[in-house]
Amino acid sequence: MNVDFLKENGIDIEKSLELFGDIKTYNDTIGEFILGASSKLPKLEEYKNSKDMNNYAIYAHSLKSDARYFGFTKLAELAESHEMKSKVGDVYYIYETYDELINEVNRLIHVIKQYLGEENPASSSEKATQGTEKRTIITSREVYTVPTILVVDDSNIVRNFVSRIFSDSYTVGVAKDGKEALEIIEANRGFNNIKAILLDLNMPQIDGFAVLDYMQENNLLQEMPVSIISGDASKETIDRAFTYPIVDMIRKPFNDTDIKMVVEKTIFFKEMQ
Repeated sequence: MNVDFLKENGIDIEKSLELFGDIKTYNDTIGEFILGASSKLPKLEEYKNSKDMNNYAIYAHSLKSDARYFGFTKLAELAESHEMKSKVGDVYYIYETYDELINEVNRLIHVIKQYLGEENPASSSEKATQGTEKRTIITSREVYTVPTILVVDDSNIVRNFVSRIFSDSYTVGVAKDGKEALEIIEANRGFNNIKAILLDLNMPQIDGFAVLDYMQENNLLQEMPVSIISGDASKETIDRAFTYPIVDMIRKPFNDTDIKMVVEKTIFFKEMQ
């Protein structure tokens, strides 16, 4: 694998390694971008065609976050502009620049495939991810029987990144949206094995604030302490998040040191109850 090839294709590998820590972790993870894109692009197309700008903004935001993790600067900028314009209902801008966004995604997929030297890296990455999940990730609604960190985020990159960080110390449960999170939380209330929840706010179906509402109404925020992981650093969002008794809040993209610190702080909060 030739890192210079990534640089030649406009990828800010140095910036990305500030998050991933080393090139091995980067190489192990980059194929997951293809998996994420394969699920996000159909949704973007669907919401563009239906002019559903609220949901379009959610998926543009998720694409932006994934791009930032891997140093895909141009794509991150394009996705951010689509996120901002869709939030104000600028359908004309979305339609006029949509092909540019999709072309950049497809260009990067091609670059990743060349870099990995695989004809079908998405398939191979999926197999690798499935193997990791069998070791460290629980996705069912069963009751956890060991200390578990629950990661609630619509990005498979974030979910798997966190799972790798804690693979030697905790089981990592995952939920891809608020709906799955609520099902897992409800199944595990009273069993005291969810030691910390890392919760994204901007998700499809049921967002993070709805999860916080449910947990607060059912007095679960002490049993399952929550820290927020979010790409939205607006004052409005931060102020609203801290109206709930959360432990902490960190902004995406984060690195392994950031996430270890916030998890330790969140678990300490639970142990002090």
